[in-house]
Formats: sequence, C-alpha cells, structure tokens
Amino acid sequence: MLLCCVNLIHSYSPSLSLGSLIPSQFTDMSTSDEPEVVERGTKDEKHKEDDKEEEKGGFIEKVKDFIHDIGEKIEEAIGFGKPTADVTAIHLPSINLHKADLIVDVLIKNPNPVPIPLIDIDYLVESDGRKLVSGLIPDAGTIHAHGEQTVKIPVTLIYDDIKQTYADIKPGSIIPYRVKVSLIFDVPILGRFTLPLEKTGEIPIPYKPDIDLEKIHFERFSFEETVATLHLKLENKNDFDLGLKALDYEVWLGEVSIGGAELTKSVKIEKSGISYIDIPITFRPKDFGSALWDMIRGRGTGYTMRGNIDVDTPFGAMKLPISKEGGTTQLKKKKEDRDYDDDDDDEVCENSF
Repeated sequence: MLLCCVNLIHSYSPSLSLGSLIPSQFTDMSTSDEPEVVERGTKDEKHKEDDKEEEKGGFIEKVKDFIHDIGEKIEEAIGFGKPTADVTAIHLPSINLHKADLIVDVLIKNPNPVPIPLIDIDYLVESDGRKLVSGLIPDAGTIHAHGEQTVKIPVTLIYDDIKQTYADIKPGSIIPYRVKVSLIFDVPILGRFTLPLEKTGEIPIPYKPDIDLEKIHFERFSFEETVATLHLKLENKNDFDLGLKALDYEVWLGEVSIGGAELTKSVKIEKSGISYIDIPITFRPKDFGSALWDMIRGRGTGYTMRGNIDVDTPFGAMKLPISKEGGTTQLKKKKEDRDYDDDDDDEVCENSF
C-alpha cells in the first residue's frame, strides 16, 4: 500500500521523496530505541502478557498515526481536497393541475488535479416533515479537474399522489417544501464521501377557476350572421393571484357549437376573487333551431363552454382549463351601462325577422 502511495505521489510531484513523507518516529525507531533487557524469571506470565499487549497496542497506534500523516502529506503534496457544492436555484419549468416539474440546480466545484466521479445523487422532497417524493440518480457523471459544473436534478410532483396520501393538502393551497440532496463522490486518496445539501421554498397545488357565461349581448343580429358579446365571470379559487394573459374557448348553445376563438386578454384575478371578462363572438342563428327561439322568448337555454386560460402566477406561467356544462343563459340587448348584479334590468331581445 505504501509503495502505491509513493508511486502516486511521484506521478504528481516527482521532487518528493519517501523520506519526506515518513514520520520521524518511524525513521528513528531502528537507531534510538534501545532494547529492554529483562532478567529471566523476574516477571511472571501475567506481566509478560500485559507487556505484549501494550507493545501491540502501541504499534497499532503508531501505524494509524503513520497512515494519517502519509494521507495528509499526500493531500498537501498533490493538492487533493473535498469538492464543494451549493443548491443555486430551483426552477418550475412546467406546472398544471396534475403535476409540477422541478429542476434543482446544484453547482459543484472540484479543487483536485484529476476528475472525480459523482457516483450517486440521492434526493428527497418533503413538506412539514412528510415525504412528497424521493429518488436516486446513479452514475451521475464526472466533475472535471480544477473545474465546476452545474448538475440539474429533475423532480416531478404528482398532485393526485400527494392529495391521496395527505388529505389535508387541498387544491388551491400553497405548501412549504424542503429539498434534501446527497451527493456521493469518490475522491482519490480521500475515498468515498457524501456531501449533504438543503433548500426550502413554496409550491402551489393549483385549482382550475370557475367560469360562468352570465349573458350574451347583441352587437348586430341577423339569421345569417350575428355579432355578440359573451359576458364571462371567472372566480379564482387559489390562494395566489392569477394574471390572465390569453384564453381559448368554444361555446355550445344547446347541442350546437356557436364557435370559439383565441384571444389576448390582460386581467388580474386576485386570490379567492372574481373578475369579469367580455369576449366577442360571431355566429349563425339559423343553425340553432329551437334553442335560439327559447332564448329569444326569455326562457334561456343550456350552454357548455370549454377552453383554457394562460396565466402568470408567483410560481411561473400556467395553462389552466376552464369548463362549464349544464349552465343556462339568455340573449339580451346591449346596454351602454351594464350592472352585473342587476340582471332583471336587461331587456329580452325582441327583434323581428
């Protein structure tokens, strides 16, 4: 073993000699230690055994010290040291109603003159001491000599698994989390060791907004083409604000689709708050059949609306679904001033054809 260490030292520092590495207590043992002359028969057997144990224990301790000193001298001579690491960031590149994808960035610095293998990465994500997800990434790569590298650890949180395991975690809430990462290295001379890291943060459990088509107001009405405005009510059931950027939708009256569109809108929906959106639509009333006449007579008709909204949140961008089935709405005349809370003041459309 000693010969291997010496050869390794010479490969990095040829100027070092074996004598400079061996502690003095070993180089002086053959010349300075005088043998003890013990008169035969003056000590009993018990004393002899005790002396042997003491000599054996002393020799083992000297060997341990020798190995420790050799290791320190090799580390000093060659410049070996333990790598360092830090969790620099945690990203949320994708989040929706079903799952959240996290990327944990870990910056690793290798001070050694040789590459070191990152054997394994062990990670755990927990909330208030409860495990959300864990995993192991084997053979995680190699850190270059005298270099640094950012290792990206992908983690996926499946919301259904979390909600089934912990019933008190509700949709729309924000929960704290702690990421624990253990980096397992194999460094020459120093051997294998584990470097633990931690970082905390918050993550949402998103909930889709409620949507309601309150009214349809005419801009222009004819059998061939009608231009109208859909008055939508959006209710945010999350514990964080939603910044609406865009929406796409399709609307059915009765069993007939009256069309849809993709629109760019900028509306802030505060947490646990309500906002109203007016969106234009063009359709052909002659395709509706009896559903249209029911609305014109003020009876209302069933509608279905499906789509998605693109929103900004404190946790990044999200695309959330919107849907409403089995709702009832009426056709109304457009008024210059509309009060959402006073539906009875709107006059039922009585256009003649």
